[in-house]
Parts: sequence; C-alpha cells; structure tokens
Amino acid sequence: MKTFIKSFVLPSLFIVAFATQVSAQSRRTTTTTTTTKTKKAPVKKTTKATTRRVASTKVTYKKPSKKVVSVRNVPNRTVVKYNNQNYYYANNKYYTQSRGRYIVIAPKIGFRINILPTNYRRVRHNNYNYYNVNGTFYIQTNNQYEVVEPEVGTIVYELPNDYEKVVIDGQTYYEYANILYEKVQVDGTRAYEVVGIIDVQ
Repeated sequence: MKTFIKSFVLPSLFIVAFATQVSAQSRRTTTTTTTTKTKKAPVKKTTKATTRRVASTKVTYKKPSKKVVSVRNVPNRTVVKYNNQNYYYANNKYYTQSRGRYIVIAPKIGFRINILPTNYRRVRHNNYNYYNVNGTFYIQTNNQYEVVEPEVGTIVYELPNDYEKVVIDGQTYYEYANILYEKVQVDGTRAYEVVGIIDVQ
C-alpha cells in the first residue's frame, strides 16, 4: 500500500498541484491586461514628443480668402528690425509695410524684443512660462523675449479676433499664426488647447 501511494498518488498530486498553479498564473496574466483609449489626432508626430505638425496642404480654410485690413499710416510707431525685415510696432500690434500701406502681422518664430507689449498674459504649461500677446507666444531668453511655438496641450482662454476656422480630416479647428487650437472646457470655462502647428509649404 505504501508503495502504491509513493508510486501513483504522490506523483498524481504533484501533477495536479503543478497544473493548478500554471492555470492560475495564466488566468492572472490575462485578467490584468488593460486597454487605454487614445484621442485620434489629425496631425503627425515629429521626433519631439511635445510638437505635432500638419502639412498646410491638408488644411482647408472655411473662408476661401481672408479679409486683410490695412491702414495708411501707423502713428507713434517703433521700428523693430528682424532678419532684414522691418516690423512697425504701435497700439500693441505689429505691422509690415506693403505697397505703401501697413498690415497687421504676427511676428515670426525667433523674433526677439527687449520689452513685452503691455497686454501680455502669462501662460504656464509643463516647465514653460509663456507670455501670450494677441496669439503670439514668447519665452524669456536672457534679457529678451523670443517668439516660439507653444507646446501641444498649452491652454489659452481667448483667441485673437482674426483667428480662422479650418478643417483637417473632417474635424474643425481654430488657427492663428499657424497654431492650431481645439475648443475645450476647463473647470466649466470655455478655453482653447494647442493641438498642433501648421507647416507652411
């Protein structure tokens, strides 16, 4: 009888215990898998994790042309030179000269000034302190302020008056100075989140 127990019962118990342990482990691993939902983005990721870019050829503007407002002169203007181009600053706006008239423009990336315009708003996102002036984002670099592209996820609470609506892959966004925004709610307040940058081609 002892020989029967040693020969058949103990090995059988060992096999049953081993099979139970294996099946328990396999059950445990299958029940702990999780799925996460990701928001479909219409723009391509580049090597920078914080920047998403979309080709201008994929952007459709809702209005076929933009109304350009120009003025004959800009009183009390300050001339700021950048990359051999003159910008004319007055009334918290930048202008460029074309055919004897002045047109409001957004300064280009890399443009630097010594003093921020008076109507700036401080915007914090991740490790950046941005200064937003009429849809243009600056960061402080040494003793100057440089125009930069904001990171995706940056939130602002208002857009410049001359923003435009655009459609990308069937979804509507807001665009100003090649920055794409999506309307969102933050603590019950309407806001606009940066979702990408248009690559002008």
